[in-house]
Amino acid sequence: MTAVHFVVPDGIDDPGRPSGGNAYDRHVRQGLGSLGWSVRVHAVTGCWPRPDAAAFAALAGVVRKIPDGAVALLDGLLASTAPEVLVPAARRLRLVVLVHMALGHRPAGDTDDTRMRERAVLSAAASVVTTSEWSRRRLLGLYELPPGRVHVAEPGVESAELASGTAAGGALLCVAAVSFEKGHDVLLDALLSLSALPWRCDCVGTLDRDPAFVGHLRRRALDGGLADRVHFTGPLIASDLQSAYAGADLLVVASRAETYGMVVTEALSRGLPVVAAEVGGVAEALGYGAGRIRPGLLVAPGDPGAFAAALGAWLCDDELRARLRRAARERRVSLCGWSTTASIVAGVLAEASR
Repeated sequence: MTAVHFVVPDGIDDPGRPSGGNAYDRHVRQGLGSLGWSVRVHAVTGCWPRPDAAAFAALAGVVRKIPDGAVALLDGLLASTAPEVLVPAARRLRLVVLVHMALGHRPAGDTDDTRMRERAVLSAAASVVTTSEWSRRRLLGLYELPPGRVHVAEPGVESAELASGTAAGGALLCVAAVSFEKGHDVLLDALLSLSALPWRCDCVGTLDRDPAFVGHLRRRALDGGLADRVHFTGPLIASDLQSAYAGADLLVVASRAETYGMVVTEALSRGLPVVAAEVGGVAEALGYGAGRIRPGLLVAPGDPGAFAAALGAWLCDDELRARLRRAARERRVSLCGWSTTASIVAGVLAEASR
């Protein structure tokens, strides 16, 4: 069997809604097609992963129309919220759930119901695919799933031109939706303490996830005298995003949670080093250059002082910059393409079909 029904949130092709999960879904769809799979995409409307009754009804309608015995690959943003729809469907369909970020990854408490629902869906699925070894361990620990049914398909990366960089290394780039979870407040606190050093920071990402949070950041930057040095550009796509990477010296990632960190490998594909919070699968994405030298610096999450220290070291130490840039170019050649990701997913789907 080489046919799959791919159930995804509506809008994965919308350039105004960029996300790592959307990019992953698009590349998997294309890669499966290149491998000879017939891919039927079902885009489900709704505010996932916070669906209302209409969204649940839309998902139920899609699942009901998938023929008995078919293989269905479901984005976890939808699947993990909907045991009422999917647990019964698992008796007639071969369900594979693609978990970009476990919805129950936060500490227990108000997530207890979320975990119960996610556990029910993942336990009923024929297989689960996730995007890092860290995420696989997290899922196994949270839900006691059979290890043989949980697979890792790391995000691939497209080839890109090397960024030229500048001698001083002061062009900093953050690519993430501007939100508390992505740690922009931590980044701004770190930058405020480094105002005496020469740098600029472009924060590329959607500004509509949490407008109040964005407004608070803008006010803090203005009050701290950084309004002309910290720029919130909004989302950039295609050539504009490529230009942002090409003009950067360093990627900065202050996230409080990341399953993998696709922006890390996107930066490394251009030879850009990274300063990042060590959360989730970020260390996996960062990897190593020759001699087990990291192509960047990892710091404790949620710690502006640690982040500032790493940035200060980057800006003030010529030898460190040269070493990290060399390691980033070495890591660049070991990155896998999206065809590898698609091949792993195809293998999981083929196993499920049997």
